[in-house]
Amino acid sequence: MDFELNKEQKALQKAAWEFAKKEFTPELALECEENHQFPHELHRKACELGFLGMHYPEEYGGQGYGFLETVLVMEAFCRKDPGLGTAVLDTQFGSSFVTHYGTDEQKKTWLPKVVSGEVIFGAAFTEPNHGSDLSRVETTAVREDDEYVVNGVKTFITNGKIAKVLSVLCRTDQEVSLPHKGLSMLLVETDRPGFEATDVGTKMGWKASSTCEIVFKNVRVPVSNLLGTENRGFYHAMELFTETRIDVAANSLGGAQAAFDRALSYAKQREQFGKRLTEFQAIQHKLAEMATKIELARLITYKAAWTYDNRTPDPQLSSMAKLYASEIASEVADEAIQIMGGYGYLLENEVERIYRDLRINRIFEGTNEIQKSIIASHLTGRKASHG
Repeated sequence: MDFELNKEQKALQKAAWEFAKKEFTPELALECEENHQFPHELHRKACELGFLGMHYPEEYGGQGYGFLETVLVMEAFCRKDPGLGTAVLDTQFGSSFVTHYGTDEQKKTWLPKVVSGEVIFGAAFTEPNHGSDLSRVETTAVREDDEYVVNGVKTFITNGKIAKVLSVLCRTDQEVSLPHKGLSMLLVETDRPGFEATDVGTKMGWKASSTCEIVFKNVRVPVSNLLGTENRGFYHAMELFTETRIDVAANSLGGAQAAFDRALSYAKQREQFGKRLTEFQAIQHKLAEMATKIELARLITYKAAWTYDNRTPDPQLSSMAKLYASEIASEVADEAIQIMGGYGYLLENEVERIYRDLRINRIFEGTNEIQKSIIASHLTGRKASHG
C-alpha cells in the first residue's frame, strides 16, 4: 500500500488539529480532571463540525469516509490532549455494532443521533468476574414473548452514566456445550426500569470520561433490539474488536506525539550547565528513539486502518497496532517526564496527566497480553478464544 495520505485526508487531519488546538484548552482539561466531568460543550462543537461518525454511511448522517479518516481525527485530537480527545470521540463507542449488524430501522433510529451529538453511545462487555474472557459472560437475556429480560452486572463501562443506549453482550442460550455460542448483542436504552449505573470510583486517568458499573435488574427490552443474529454475539464482538483496537492504536499514537511535542519544546528551551538540553547527546538520543517509535506506530496504525477499509480486515494486524502503539505511548510519555525532570512531574505541565491517561490503553479492548496471544494464534494457525 501507499502510505501517502491524499489531499482530502490531509485537509481533514489539518482541520481536526486546528479544532483541537483551539478548543482543547489546558484550562478545560484541568477542569474536567479535577471535577471528573465530561466536556459536553466540546462534544457538541465536535459534532457540529462533523468529526463524529465520519465512517458511517451518508444516508444515516455520516460522511461516508473510511475508518482511516476516523483514525486521523483520533490521532489529531489526542495529540493535543488524549484525555479530552478520548472523551469526545468515544461517545460513538458501541454504535459501530449498529452500523455493521443493525437493521435499517436501528440504523435510522440511532446513527444520525450519534453523529449530531443527541445520543451518546456505549458498549457493555466486561463483568466483575470476566474481563478478557468474553465467552464466560454471565449477564442473561431470557426471552419472554416479544421481549428479553436482562439481568446481570457489567463493570468498567465507558459512558455508563451519560449514554442513552448501550450495546450489551448477554447470554441468551444456557444449554450450548460451548459457552461462547450462546451469546447475543442487545441494544439497551439506559432509561429503562431496572437499569442502574454507578461510578467505579477515582481512576488513575481518563477523568473526563464516565466509567461505571452497570446493574441490570429485570430490564425488559423488545426483541427488535437484538443486534445481528441471536447467539452470534460473541462472533460479532470479535469482528468489531478488529476495528476498535485500531482506534486504541490511534489514541495511543496521538498521546505519544503529545508527550513528545512537550518534551521537545521543553528541551529546546531549558538550560543546564550553560547549554540547552538539546545540546546533550543523552537527550538527543532519547528524542531520536522516541521519534522513531512514534513513526513506526504511525505506520502500523495507518496500515491497519487502510487494510480495514479495503475490505480485508486483519485481526492480527489490528492486534499488532494496538499492542505496539500502546506500549510505545507509555514509553514515550515516561521518557518525556524524564527529560522534563521535576517539571514533568507537575500536573500543570500536562505530561504527567498524559502519562496517566495513556496507561489504560495497555489494558482495555483486550490486554496487551491477550493481543500477543491473538497474534501468536494467527502465526501458529490456532484459533483464539478470547477478546
